[in-house]
Amino acid sequence: MHADHSLTLEDGVDLIARIWQPSGSGPWPALLMRQPYGRSIASTPTYAHPSWWAERGFLVVVQDVRGQGSSGGCFRGFAQEARDTTATLSWLRSLPQCNGRIGLYGFSYQGFTQLVAEEGTPPPDCLAPAMTGLHERDHWSCEGGAHWWHLGLGWGLQLAALQAQRRGDATGWDAIRCSLEDNRYCRDGLDLLRRYDPEGMAVRWLDRSPEDPDAWTCYHPPTSWLRLPMLLIGGWWDPHLRGVLDLHRLSLEAGGQPDLHIGPATHLKWWPNAQQLHLDFFQRNLIDPSEHPSIQREEPVGCRGSVMAWDLCEQRWQPITDARSSSGGLWQLSGSSLACLDPSAGELKALSSASHALGCFADSSVNEQDLNRSETVVPETVVIVHDPWRAAPAIGGHLSPTPGPCDRSELDARSDVATFTTAPLSLNCQLRGRPVLSLLAAADQLGFDLCVALSVCPSGSDQVQQLSTGVTRVSGLKACQASSQRVALQPLEARLKPGDRLRISIAGACWPAIAINPGHPDSPCGAPSSACRVTSIELTLNQCQLRFEPLIGSPER
Repeated sequence: MHADHSLTLEDGVDLIARIWQPSGSGPWPALLMRQPYGRSIASTPTYAHPSWWAERGFLVVVQDVRGQGSSGGCFRGFAQEARDTTATLSWLRSLPQCNGRIGLYGFSYQGFTQLVAEEGTPPPDCLAPAMTGLHERDHWSCEGGAHWWHLGLGWGLQLAALQAQRRGDATGWDAIRCSLEDNRYCRDGLDLLRRYDPEGMAVRWLDRSPEDPDAWTCYHPPTSWLRLPMLLIGGWWDPHLRGVLDLHRLSLEAGGQPDLHIGPATHLKWWPNAQQLHLDFFQRNLIDPSEHPSIQREEPVGCRGSVMAWDLCEQRWQPITDARSSSGGLWQLSGSSLACLDPSAGELKALSSASHALGCFADSSVNEQDLNRSETVVPETVVIVHDPWRAAPAIGGHLSPTPGPCDRSELDARSDVATFTTAPLSLNCQLRGRPVLSLLAAADQLGFDLCVALSVCPSGSDQVQQLSTGVTRVSGLKACQASSQRVALQPLEARLKPGDRLRISIAGACWPAIAINPGHPDSPCGAPSSACRVTSIELTLNQCQLRFEPLIGSPER
């Protein structure tokens, strides 16, 4: 059973919540979700319906945030949530159905609302933020100096449609929905946002420069909250994974022991056991064993400060004892200018002094001789020609319209994609952490993108299984000068087998995950247009190296 309840804030705004109540007599521990998409949906694309939680002894409260659903006020995004979270927690504790113990849950925006409150707010008992982050730029809207295009527009239009629905603007709602259904949103989405939600978060973010750190806000949870029992959920193909990893680091630095699980998940499609993982966590931290002796109290595998990661190659969970370490070695790109046409012309060569067998590394350390070896080698170059008329598409990964695992063999066969592949590995090779490709690059235009994929070519197969992707945008005069560029890819955990080959693929676009770089500052980045220029990008291969940084490291700013 459920009923709607209202909380009147100090400024007179009413926040509306739907409450699902267990059968029998309470009070009960409460699970709270605060979200902007309408309380009826209750994040059921990824979570069990609230009635499932209520059947297991929890009072479930799903609240429409200010300015969304049936709640009053104007929706202004993240900045409004700290004060309203504080008021909601106080109200929830006052309800006779609640026994005072509170857990917070939810993903994405609903993950963010768990993390912010006014200083001095009495904390909940535990929280479970999933696929979320605290930095508007680094965790929510940009990567490598470029805006998320498909994701930023798609999410912004969803919020704009909800606002149109609140106003009773059926014409606006239909225009937005048709644009999404016809896949025109990547071309006309920004105009629709300006027309139907000009004050919305998405359009504000898309109007800000990713290169200006002062234009972006990073939010800060109360320090004491970071020490609470915390279940963190991330996905290898989720765009907010960097946010979850940064949150894990912040909790550790504050003295917390967060449980982190990174699984085979996109933003909207999780692994089946995720519900049981949450149930175990909330039962452990919210339900008094003396009141419910039937609930098992055994600690499940992977809890209390541990990191569990799904191995992308072996398809199994792997405990990570030290998330501040990495493995994968150091590799250098090599080959000829035919690397865009002949898959055998581009090579990925092991540089690490520990490589007594190709592809076998305990860590990413190298000696000075390894790093300087390229100075005595005649430079090898390859030129990638990016044509906006037939821009290289984005597939799979964490930013594309088709997120998740994929076979990119057809994409790698394109003449505007340069590939560099190892010889078959002789032993197992453990890849762990964040792949980073350093390149020496220059172009013939005042702007270019480097879109990189890391893949495995499994032994005995023609497939190219994409493991990780990343992008870096270069603009201005520096684009025409040979300069060092850094492409940080999505973190990963993958164990390659003997006979497998590792591959790096490089293109000048990944449309529509990232807007097309027009090649000059006179036209904004966006959909392909007549203003976009064909761009030739030259890479000096012996100055291009791949290494692996720790899964949990220092923040990037």
